[in-house]
Amino acid sequence: MNPRIPARWYFDIVSPYAYLHLKRFAELHPALDIEPVPVLFAGLLKHWDNKGPAEMAPKRLHTYRSCVWTASQLGIPFRLPPRHPFNPLHGQRLLVALGAPQTAVEAAYDFVWGEGRDLAAEWPLFCDRLGVGVDAATALIADAAVKQKLMDNTAQAAAQGVFGVPTLAFRGQTFWGSDAIAWANACVDQPQMFDTGEMRRAAEIEVGAARKEVR
Repeated sequence: MNPRIPARWYFDIVSPYAYLHLKRFAELHPALDIEPVPVLFAGLLKHWDNKGPAEMAPKRLHTYRSCVWTASQLGIPFRLPPRHPFNPLHGQRLLVALGAPQTAVEAAYDFVWGEGRDLAAEWPLFCDRLGVGVDAATALIADAAVKQKLMDNTAQAAAQGVFGVPTLAFRGQTFWGSDAIAWANACVDQPQMFDTGEMRRAAEIEVGAARKEVR
């Protein structure tokens, strides 16, 4: 029997694409041993000096419509929360505190994106769905070690080249987006994929022009 391949799945419950990816985990290569890792998408954006899709009005609407369409085509329950983007900090900290088991991660995503609930307004119910009383959850997310772990997860992800969520990482490679499943699976079976041909050349292309600030 071939050994399992350790893989880290970087996520933030603010991302609807991560929800769609999670719902398709059964399609991922069976050799992958996936560890969900909570990060802060906002921290990744800050690290890379980037904007999220919800920060640009046309892209924001396109993102929501794209997710509604994709979910409908895949038969995935999907309902937009009343406000987005929202602050996922407490939810991510609670998942860190619980060790981010896949059952808890799924419960969190189902709450926000499967049922379209409001994380902030319905915090006690969110905690209940994750199997934690609200008082216990409040204490957990206030723990300095939990706060630091979430920051460390985000910093480690950025150091690996993770710039967005969801990102699946294994064997030193990263696969961003809910539409990268087939590509990631192919890389499991072809571990030298990036070492030859145009894949190798992609890492050698020079930057031809850089955006300059217009004054």
